[in-house]
Amino acid sequence: MKNRIIDYLNEVVPNPRCELNYNKDYELLIATMLSAQTTDKRVNEITAILFNKYSDLKSLSEALETDLIEIVRPLGNYHKKAYNIKAIAKSLYDAGGVVPNDRLFLEGLSGVGRKTTNVVLSNIYDEPLLAVDTHIERVSKRLGLAEPDDNVRIVEDKVTNYFKDYNLCRLHHQLLLFGRYHCKAVNPNCNNCKLKDICKKDII
Repeated sequence: MKNRIIDYLNEVVPNPRCELNYNKDYELLIATMLSAQTTDKRVNEITAILFNKYSDLKSLSEALETDLIEIVRPLGNYHKKAYNIKAIAKSLYDAGGVVPNDRLFLEGLSGVGRKTTNVVLSNIYDEPLLAVDTHIERVSKRLGLAEPDDNVRIVEDKVTNYFKDYNLCRLHHQLLLFGRYHCKAVNPNCNNCKLKDICKKDII
């Protein structure tokens, strides 16, 4: 079963990559934080404006929160997200300007939790981590890799353990993109899916 899933993911998502645009490590961190409850496409539109206006951590940490609010307003929850941007920038700047390979430090940043930390450590440091978002949670449960009532941490642990011999950084992007473009929440492409015989879509 495992090899069958991997083979199909390699077929439909042969070149997986992060769809958040970034040029610097801290830009990925902030973009991932901003992506909560919105799309990567919308975040990319906003961060293009944000990082063009504030091109380094110092300027970002000194930005007026009211200005940040206006930039991130289209993303929703903009007061909190604007506050988080400024707080993250200040914490990183004060710590030397580097996004460290340090889970405790990253999860201590404003608005940064386990999922965002996993994304950052996986993409920047190639740590074997799986960041469970709504797409990965849905796909994992439909494929029977996790139970319908499992929370995201349990899903992470189960999928990580099941695919422990596979590249988890690659798997993360493959599952996410498969869920985003194929195994969608609404109108999934079931007819053409080679895993439809094991799918539990009707109970998820």
